[in-house]
Amino acid sequence: MRIELLAILAIFLVFAAAEFFATNLLNKPRQRRKDATVEIIGTSTLMLLTQPLVLLCGGFFAATLAPNAKDSLIAIPLYAQLALFLVLDDMTQYWWHRLTHQVKWLYELHRPHHDAEYMSIRIVYRNNIFYYFLMPGIWFSGVLIYLGLGQFYAFYIVVKLLVICGAHSDVRWDKPLYKIRWLSPLMWVLERTISTPATHSAHHGQYKDDGVTNYKGNYGNLLFLWDVLFGTAKITRRYPESVGVENVEPVSAKHQLLWPLIRDR
Repeated sequence: MRIELLAILAIFLVFAAAEFFATNLLNKPRQRRKDATVEIIGTSTLMLLTQPLVLLCGGFFAATLAPNAKDSLIAIPLYAQLALFLVLDDMTQYWWHRLTHQVKWLYELHRPHHDAEYMSIRIVYRNNIFYYFLMPGIWFSGVLIYLGLGQFYAFYIVVKLLVICGAHSDVRWDKPLYKIRWLSPLMWVLERTISTPATHSAHHGQYKDDGVTNYKGNYGNLLFLWDVLFGTAKITRRYPESVGVENVEPVSAKHQLLWPLIRDR
């Protein structure tokens, strides 16, 4: 097993263990029977099928269109490699995420992520199985890997996963740091740069009038900076009292996972 796979597994296990002992990983408040079904199938489908397949397809299309370009970027500086992934993967994911909250039929693909009425490591990849097939960042990553940036991608995806897991977990690593006065300048920069539990739980908040929730904003995954730059950021250093979807009728696990192939009446 390659080292990045071990690192990814370790990240999940560390956050899962933290939630197991601190916030009851397997029995969250307001948890329903269908939640585990959506989380297990959605997450396993992404990891075992969708992401590997889309990365391969992205590389295949790049090879078809530019057969002589393989590994052509392998020697570019590390900062240039980072910039390419931040723009072509993370920024495009910001816009894809934002679009799914603005277009009603696309929201059906992303709604399972917000249907959970709790924050947790469990919901990181909780989405409709077609959601990630359409995510442009994974396709672009496949192209960049074909162009020679596979080794950097392994490092990049581990760092991104670490931030995303930390932002979704209900073990709020940022909360005690806000109370340390001499860390205030650092936290001011950090919360405007990467996603944190406070900023991302606001995106998952259930009631937009609670003073914290911003489900029409705070879209960033790795970088919260995109929200700052594109005017969708809300920073309160507080956490919503409840998370979930507001004013939306409940649907079954089958609808969440397989819409539009399966729809509740």
